[in-house]
Formats: sequence, C-alpha cells, structure tokens
Amino acid sequence: MRIERDAYVQELVERMGNGLIKIVTGLRRSGKTYLLSILFADKLRELGVDEAKIIAISLDDEANAELRDPRALYEHVLDRIADDGMHYVFLDEVQYAISSSELRDPSAPPRLYGVLNGLLQRRNVDVYVTGSNSRLLSTDVMTQFRGRGDEVRVHPLSFAEFHGARSLDRLSAWQEYLRYGGMPHILAEPSDQRKAAYLARLFEETYARDILERYQLGRPQELDDLIDVLASSIGSLTNPAKIRATFESVLKVPVTQTTISKYLRFLGDSFLVSEARRFDIRGRRHIGSPKKYYFEDLGLRNARLNFRQFDPGPMMENVIYNELRRRGYAVDVGVVERFATRNGTRERQKFEADFVANLGDQRVYVQSAWTIPDEAKRWQETASLRAINDGFRKILIVGDPVPAHYDQDGILTMNVLDFLLDPHSLAG
Repeated sequence: MRIERDAYVQELVERMGNGLIKIVTGLRRSGKTYLLSILFADKLRELGVDEAKIIAISLDDEANAELRDPRALYEHVLDRIADDGMHYVFLDEVQYAISSSELRDPSAPPRLYGVLNGLLQRRNVDVYVTGSNSRLLSTDVMTQFRGRGDEVRVHPLSFAEFHGARSLDRLSAWQEYLRYGGMPHILAEPSDQRKAAYLARLFEETYARDILERYQLGRPQELDDLIDVLASSIGSLTNPAKIRATFESVLKVPVTQTTISKYLRFLGDSFLVSEARRFDIRGRRHIGSPKKYYFEDLGLRNARLNFRQFDPGPMMENVIYNELRRRGYAVDVGVVERFATRNGTRERQKFEADFVANLGDQRVYVQSAWTIPDEAKRWQETASLRAINDGFRKILIVGDPVPAHYDQDGILTMNVLDFLLDPHSLAG
C-alpha cells in the first residue's frame, strides 16, 4: 500500500542542495525510511535525477553491518560517487554507526560526525540522515555542526492520512484511529488481534532499543511503572513530585524525583512521549511545573495498557495536540487569570486553556471537549477562552457532530473530524 506523505516530501524538496545535513527524525517505524527511500527518491527521479546518483544505505540492516564502522561507511559512499554531478546520500538509522563506548563518553564527538562533516564539505553531495533518538540526532548534531543541520520531524500518520488510506467512512476510521493510532504498518494488519499484537511488539522494540540500549539501563521496574502512570493520565497536569507521590501511595515503590525526571527525559528523547509546558497568557512567559504529557501515537499508548482504558475525551485531546504539532505549531498549555467580584469581594480566578498554539506571528487558543450536552457544559468548557481578551482566534473542538459556528463571544465551535480533515481549519 502506497501512502503519499506530500507535506514531508515537499519539506525535503525545499531543502535540496541547501548545504545542510537534512536530519529526518521521529519515532521508530513512523515512516522515515519510507519517506526517504520511496517517496523522496521517486520525487528525485521525477525531477530528473539519475538512479546512480541516489545512494541509500540502511544501517539497521544486517547486510550493511560492516558499514557501521564510520571509516568504512565514508569510503563506501565515496566509492559510489561517480562524477562531479550532485549525488543524494541517504543514511538510514545512523545511530547504528555510533558505538556504545562513544555514547558513554560525552567529552568527544562520535566518529560518525566526522563522516557527516566530510560529506558536507563536498559540493556534489547532498546528505540526508534518519534516526530515532532526538538527543543523538537533534541536540548532538545541531551542536556539533553549529547550524549546519536541518531537522525534518516525521510523525505517525495523521488522521487525514489514515482516513485517506482506509476504505471506511470517516466516523468508522476515527474509531479505529483512536484505538490503534497512526503507525503506518497498522494499515497492513488484517485483524484487530494482529493490530494489537503488532503495537505491543513495537512498543517493546522502541522501548528496548531507544531507551534501554541507548542509556545502558538494564530493565528498571521504575521506568515500566512510569510509562504506565503516564499512559493512564494523558493530558493531566503532573510533575516529578506528583509522580513520586503516586509511586509511593499507589505502587508502594520508593523512587526519587531525580530518577523520574531522568526517565521523563529519556521518554521524550525516544519520541514516545512529549511534554506541553504551561504558559501564562497575560504574563507572556512559561511556567515551570506542572506539565502535561502526551503520547506520540495513541495506538502505542493503548497497547501499553492492553487496550483497557478507552477514555475518548483525553484521547481526543492527545490527537488534537499531535495534529497541532504536526502542522508546525509550538504548543503549550494556557493559563489565564481574571479578577471577578463576588458578594462584594474581588476574587482572582484562574483558568486553563487546553492549548496555546503558536506558529510565527500566528496564535490560536484551542479547547477540547468530547461532548457538549447542554449550555451549562458549553459555558464551563469555554470559560478559559472567554477569559482571554486579546484578538487571537479561539476554537472549541468537540466530538459532537455539529456544523462549525461562532457564538456571541466570537468563539468558533467545530467538530473534531472537520478540524483534522481540513488542513486550513485553523485559518482565520
């Protein structure tokens, strides 16, 4: 099954020949290899690039095990460069070319970076690399190359991509997406049982390779328990202190806040989980703690919980968060204070907007609600949006099948599927 991911292909086309290393990052099995080796390679051929000038090497393939040595990799690539014409080099899962000893020694850059730097210096080589760990490929490469790395973040399938690949009506596709998420291979699995088994295996693979091996952890029970805690409370404000209290009161396991903070960072580095910080809307500044945590893919989250907790409200919120980030927005949790007079006393009221989404000079405030059964519920859900008095758009996204409409406060209400399927749904 061919899944066109035109937005990502266009991102790569726009970066062609820019003199930077294109770093394609994202969760393991989210489609990075497919994007480069199939979709982008086809685009290059369409643009007239000769097949011999596309050099693709998958370092996670055992057939290429000898090329995990950086020197051998460098010499192999140079041997493939036939003339002075532009060559396009795809190095897939380059973390395999960094040894465990190099990972443990932060005092010197891995030898792989010398290979990338050497290729970068050649005027007839355009380099694209993929990897599944943000600290390895984003932080480290960006630091080592001082602005000569250009990151393209690939996410699992959006709902629009998922729906476009499934021969289902949009409501049936939505129910399937909420349960099994957007990992591309899900589309090839023929049954619910096979889908669930694949996701369970994938979680272990991602977890084992991108966290345990990367950080030489062994198999700490605390990390297993932390993942379960986060999976059970997506979209809830929390911090290491609250998580530690949960460990002690519910799990009866002692653990330090330092350990929890470290494991939270590891989960973020492997792209399994991402955090949304709180943002003081009136004060125009970020607030430290607590934060919200969301899963990069709901199917992986559900598989971790053996599909036992199907709470559509938080799950829809997770999908909206991922969609906003996929569209390029920086996403925070909004906090706004307002003073009101009650019984002659001036009181301070604090409200939380689910998301403050910023893209350049654009901003939109988004509130998520699975259902709005009556006006009282609507008033409750829009309280935070009404407390914000600037001129940016305010949107309430609901699971109810309602047509898009504005209320007397200028708040736009729209159905979640209309939001997800229309790439311009946030435009003014």
